[in-house]
Amino acid sequence: MSRVNQSVKVCVRALKLVLVAWLLATSPGCTNGSIPNTDVPDNEFNRKVLEFCEDYRHAVERRNIALLMKLAAPSYYEDGGNADASDDLDYAGLHKYLETKFLQTKAIRYEIRYRKISKGDNEVINVDYTYSASYKIPYKGADAWKRTVADNRLQLIPEGDSFRILSGM
Repeated sequence: MSRVNQSVKVCVRALKLVLVAWLLATSPGCTNGSIPNTDVPDNEFNRKVLEFCEDYRHAVERRNIALLMKLAAPSYYEDGGNADASDDLDYAGLHKYLETKFLQTKAIRYEIRYRKISKGDNEVINVDYTYSASYKIPYKGADAWKRTVADNRLQLIPEGDSFRILSGM
């Protein structure tokens, strides 16, 4: 075999290796270390947190008040994100709020894109996400779909092998 043929074969092999490396790096099956379909780093703790959050998401879609109340901490408190105390919700107020809203709603689709999980003060776990809520409500004698897209934060507290929601529903 001539030196030219050997050089060509070496170059072809090197090109194949570069091509394989490029394909592996850019293929959809490869991850950047995040849990699929999230921006959250992939580790056991974060997976456990998101599994809990998915239970919450499914409970919202099913309008399952009993499960949502079970997921909420007895110390649940929501300040409505403003200084007006009239829209604040504690655990009892949350139950009334959910009953009222779910009675007005015929169907819900609740999609979440998880952005970040961080630890706050006093063992609080912050779950930052963007949601898209589509819901069917009676409107002028018929049913109409409405949609809301917004950022939100669930605040969780560890409880045994799981968590409870302190705020953010």
